[in-house]
Amino acid sequence: MRGVARIFAAGLTALALVGGYGAAYAQEVGEVIVVAQKRSENLQDVPISVTAVSGEQLSSLTSSGADILALASRVPGLNVESSNGRAAPRFYIRGLGNTDFDLAASQPVSVIMDDVVMENVALKSFPLFDIQQVEVLRGPQGTLYGRNTPAGIVNIRSRRPTQEFESNGTISYASYNTVTFEGGVGGALIKDVLAMRVAALMQHRDDWVDNGFTGQEDAVGGFDEYALRAQLLFTPNADFSALFNVHGRQLDGTSTLFRANIFNPGSNELNGNFDRDTVYYNQGQNNPQGYDEIGGALTLTYDFGPATLTSITGYETTNGRSLGDIDGGNPGGPGVIPFQSETQDAIDDLDQLTQEIRIASPDAGPLTWQAGLYYFDSDLQVTTYGPSGFPAPATVAHSNTSWAVFGQIGYDITDQWNVTGGLRYTEDDKDFHVVSAPASFAPVSVSDEKVSWDISTNYRVSPDLNLYARVAHGFRAPSIQGRDVVFGAPPSVAQSEKILSIEAGVKADVLAGRGRLNAGIFAYRIEDQKFTAIGGAANLTQLVNADQGKAYGFEIEGEWQATENLFLRGSAAYTHTEIDDPNLRVSPCGTGQCTVTDPLAGGFALVDGNPFPQAPEYTVDVSARYQRPVGRGTAFAETDWTVRGPMNILLYQTAEFETDTQFEGGIRLGYEWDKHEIAFFVRNITDEENVIGAIDFNNLTGFVNEPRIIGISFSSTLN
Repeated sequence: MRGVARIFAAGLTALALVGGYGAAYAQEVGEVIVVAQKRSENLQDVPISVTAVSGEQLSSLTSSGADILALASRVPGLNVESSNGRAAPRFYIRGLGNTDFDLAASQPVSVIMDDVVMENVALKSFPLFDIQQVEVLRGPQGTLYGRNTPAGIVNIRSRRPTQEFESNGTISYASYNTVTFEGGVGGALIKDVLAMRVAALMQHRDDWVDNGFTGQEDAVGGFDEYALRAQLLFTPNADFSALFNVHGRQLDGTSTLFRANIFNPGSNELNGNFDRDTVYYNQGQNNPQGYDEIGGALTLTYDFGPATLTSITGYETTNGRSLGDIDGGNPGGPGVIPFQSETQDAIDDLDQLTQEIRIASPDAGPLTWQAGLYYFDSDLQVTTYGPSGFPAPATVAHSNTSWAVFGQIGYDITDQWNVTGGLRYTEDDKDFHVVSAPASFAPVSVSDEKVSWDISTNYRVSPDLNLYARVAHGFRAPSIQGRDVVFGAPPSVAQSEKILSIEAGVKADVLAGRGRLNAGIFAYRIEDQKFTAIGGAANLTQLVNADQGKAYGFEIEGEWQATENLFLRGSAAYTHTEIDDPNLRVSPCGTGQCTVTDPLAGGFALVDGNPFPQAPEYTVDVSARYQRPVGRGTAFAETDWTVRGPMNILLYQTAEFETDTQFEGGIRLGYEWDKHEIAFFVRNITDEENVIGAIDFNNLTGFVNEPRIIGISFSSTLN
């Protein structure tokens, strides 16, 4: 990490010299508005570690067919991965997340889309399109956003209807016959009274990976994704507004491509069994995946002078399935596969209802406050099919009801010094029962009540420099894991995990407004940290509570209009995580093929002192854009690169399932004129083969990142 820090520091110095050379031609970096505290505020004034990613930045990533996983490593401290295709992403912030692949699993990172929580893992995968901004808040957010946010939140905000006519669209064509269309249109239906916006997404990729076992060419790897969002904004007067949002999604494609025995025992390097263009599936029907989702939200706002009353009602429903050859191969293929494992998991009619009522003071004035009530209700059934259909399928039902009351107060002690504090009381109840299964188990219920709180302060040293500090306490509600019922094992339970986090940082507008540099340090400690122990000979998925977990680190990010033609952006994060529980032990790989480096006791791996799984030691993200006037428009060149440090994939440590430093880059070359753009792009330009996940119970199976994608895009805007 020291070498990376020196390289990063040297890069900043070099950029500063270039910036000084071009100072006479540079422009100011624009203001960024965020709603991290459920108010519209300047990013630099918010005493929280926040990164904002614009819709334009996202479009340059998703034009290649990428989904929400594209956010990984492009925000300091954020990692996103999935072993369930495009349907169930798992988020990690500052190293804290959950590797559980069960469709009813909870996560310590909450995804909020248009002010509605997407609690279930399938809901978190709703496609990114027609986005105004994504805000990533690091650290516990339990006061304003509730339970299950001890790591932070990913707040996604789509473009809202406006009174002015707006129309925009992007279409791209790329490798593997990848076609992406994203567009939106909106404007006034009744001037100053009723406005609308309709947006759509279509993504397609042909199957491009051969099945070497069946001899079928182009058997897997493709997908078709369709999504639609329609919004109506009713503003009969200056004091009242009603925003109605309805959206839907249909996915039909390939689940994760598991690849058998792509590691040799004792090594984490990809071996000769790995072929990006070929798998060897004798089961799994070529890993099909399909999901459907429909949702809606109604936001009512009434400003009655002394305060503003807001009501947000949300409803989401989804169902779908993923089938896979989990061992990734066949007995006659390369390496050892002790037994066949074809499994399928399905969500049957998930229903989620949320309601928030909030009252808030005006934004101006030395005293600001807000208070509210929140209600959450969710029901779903999950059906799991065992290996090759044996044992018989098991269907289990989960229900979750939660309510909370919360408040926040901010006060300007002086013109320079502000203090904000918040409090939230939450009750959370979960119930579980077996609908049908080979073995019968008694219903399980868990509940808890907790108080979350935070206090922060912001000190304005000068108009361009803010110092902030924050202490926060949050929790993840108790969980029930019922996937093992299909294997005849009882459900497991984990009690609430509690986090105490401290952080401090600086937010600065630098170089006479031509640059922005934000940096912070943090440390946190978790009591009863929840982990999911996955694997062993039985491939069980068991919830466990570690005595404690702890972490510390830093984040730094900046952007700079170096010259009139050159814009630079960069970030880096370092995170040290550690499990603190001398008695916690888990089952290692069931076949004995992997090389466990943890101490063993009675065949179990002792994981005390291990880093959290899927927690990169460091990440670095840099991008640059250079443009020059040419003819009636502007020619431009962009490039972006991400580096992800060493990472432990599993809860226990092995020689095979720990990644080394990885990187990935992309470029865009294009021309803009009259609100139109045409661009040539390459994603994963060096065609890196990066391992992002593994399965340990049957053989040495892994899965990797997307291949190199080359394409062309065209965008147009009318307003």
